[in-house]
Amino acid sequence: MSRLNGKTVAVLATDGVEQIELLEPVKALKEAGATVEVVSPKDGEIQGFEHLTPSKKIPVDRPLKGADASAYDALLLPGGVANPDQLRGDESAVAFVRAFFDAGKPVAAICHAPWLLVEAGVAEERTLTGYHTIRTDLRNAGATVVNEAVVVDEGLVTSRCPDDIPAFNAKMIEEFAEGRHREQAKAAAETPQPTAH
Repeated sequence: MSRLNGKTVAVLATDGVEQIELLEPVKALKEAGATVEVVSPKDGEIQGFEHLTPSKKIPVDRPLKGADASAYDALLLPGGVANPDQLRGDESAVAFVRAFFDAGKPVAAICHAPWLLVEAGVAEERTLTGYHTIRTDLRNAGATVVNEAVVVDEGLVTSRCPDDIPAFNAKMIEEFAEGRHREQAKAAAETPQPTAH
């Protein structure tokens, strides 16, 4: 399957990432023909977790400070609790996420990763899912939240947990293959950028 030949996907992650939510989608993307780069505020490698247990070290392909969102066709946001929580406190990471929406590029976020969508100011008036403990946060940000394995809203793919990875991967590849979504950029343009704290 080579639906993503010629496409480059960024995976934004840091220490505390739920490793299966990074490794399994990355494997699927590569099998579909994509070039994939792990982008992180950390240099070298990041610490993957299996729930609360530290597990594999994951190599970083490109430091966030040297990454340009315009060089990528799509963005994958894996979950874990600590990973998106740290990233949403990093202005450069939030700006990186926002840039994909401003350009109308497809984005896939699983588990706790939709926290980053809230911080980037792109959750409002979108239909999303996520890990059950963050759904109130998503609703408070103006999203319509549903309890489904995978939800697609104009180039934005969201899922709830590792059990959803097969459905998540299938829809992610489909949306990444379609490329830019005008509605994604339009929705971002209608939402003011969040102000720095």
